[in-house]
Amino acid sequence: MEFVTALRGTFDDGKPSLFELLSEQQLASLLPPTLRYLLTVLTHRYPRYLLRILNSFDELYALAGLLVERHYLKTRGGSFTEHFYGLKREKALAAEIPRAAASAPNVVRDALKLSDADIWKNLAVMVGIPYLKRKLDEAYEVDAPRAMLGGQYTRPPAKGAKMKERFLYYYRWFLRNVYPSLNAAYYFAMLAFNLGYLFDNTKYHNPFLWMIGTRVRRMNGADYQAIDALEKAVAKGGAPRSGGSLLSPRNMGRRLMGGLSLVLPTSIFALKFLEWWYASDFAKQLSRKAAESLDLPPPTVTGLVEAQARNKPKPKITRTSEDGVVVEEEKADETEESKEPTPETAPIAASTLLPIFTVPPPKSSDLCPICEDEIQTPAACQTGVVYCFSCIHKWMSGTHARQEKFMTKEREGKWESGEGRCAVTGRKVFAGTEGLRRVMI
Repeated sequence: MEFVTALRGTFDDGKPSLFELLSEQQLASLLPPTLRYLLTVLTHRYPRYLLRILNSFDELYALAGLLVERHYLKTRGGSFTEHFYGLKREKALAAEIPRAAASAPNVVRDALKLSDADIWKNLAVMVGIPYLKRKLDEAYEVDAPRAMLGGQYTRPPAKGAKMKERFLYYYRWFLRNVYPSLNAAYYFAMLAFNLGYLFDNTKYHNPFLWMIGTRVRRMNGADYQAIDALEKAVAKGGAPRSGGSLLSPRNMGRRLMGGLSLVLPTSIFALKFLEWWYASDFAKQLSRKAAESLDLPPPTVTGLVEAQARNKPKPKITRTSEDGVVVEEEKADETEESKEPTPETAPIAASTLLPIFTVPPPKSSDLCPICEDEIQTPAACQTGVVYCFSCIHKWMSGTHARQEKFMTKEREGKWESGEGRCAVTGRKVFAGTEGLRRVMI
């Protein structure tokens, strides 16, 4: 792209290519969502401290951007991301002065340097307009679906309504009827200026820079010398004097702002490395080799161990009959009258502290734990146990025949029927019967 103007015979070493400007804009546009994502992850861990900050992210980011961009405009002559690409901002000229720029670059730099008024105009373009556009985009995304509700939502306020209601009505009307055309005009203007800049028909790649009379240029030797001289002066002035300290807010602020130029390329390298790591086959092969040497035990479901213990096979005893035949019989359980659980072996509900009615797991995985027959239309619970769909559906609803038979008047208020729980483990199943999953065999 930067050689298109050379074909027209107007090549300018100080003019950045459109590719550089678009790359800088893309990097600047990626910073807010990246910081918001990181803040969202931290808010999940510390919601008590960071939830308010996340809710006011746009305002806080605009305030931080105002401070950072103002510092970089005053000291580097460009924005934070523009300095990363070796770009600067200066006043626009009616005509180029290549001879003066080559013979006296320091004088030209000082003459075209942004004044305080120019810095505030650029801050309005760099911080104010993006903040305003983000808020309007969010409001439009919220208002557009609500407008489909019809006249109840778009009805004008009644006579004598409060100022706030009238303002909200006209604001919504603006979002529905004016903002889509205004947003399209914004992008068309950006496209027109980009094409004009590409073919060297304009000095501005952005319509707002044309309005404030500022253009973007490449940094030259005079700019780097001025930055080095400023950093040396700050280093000398930052030494502790009789009335100053290295920990003073002024010195700490300068060091923090200067350190951002190192944080940005480091963070970009770290993100690109993580992107390559998770997308490449090298990480998968490395993790696969590390997992091959591990002998992982099977997962243990809470409550299933106790249920298996209740269904443990009984020890057998041998005796000789009257005919002299040796017979093996299961040893009778003195405490077991039926297959019903006891309060000592049943799981306990955390909310009511009552024992939960459960059934033992079957001896074969082909059998349903509830009806003890072959599974028909298998359905898996969230605990991983498979039942007949009709059995577990009735059990979750609390209407199964085994539950009604077990929950007699003597047990009411002393047991939980297992409604809304897994029939084997007694664990709570979220979403009730909606949490069941059909198993396709």
